[in-house]
Amino acid sequence: MVRKNSQFIIATHSPILMTYPGAEVYLLTEDGIHSVGFRETEHYQLTRRFLENPEKMLCYLLNMDDR
Repeated sequence: MVRKNSQFIIATHSPILMTYPGAEVYLLTEDGIHSVGFRETEHYQLTRRFLENPEKMLCYLLNMDDR
């Protein structure tokens, strides 16, 4: 399909799919649709923070910060 210049429109929250070479990422907001780099997406940033410090993120997500 690549050789035939096929295109796909995929709605995803997956930072892995967003990094596909040549992918165009669009962010839908109240202000409209904007083309962004995948690193600018909240999904990428959240996944990165989680992978950098899973214990801290789990404490935050499970509301265990004050223990």
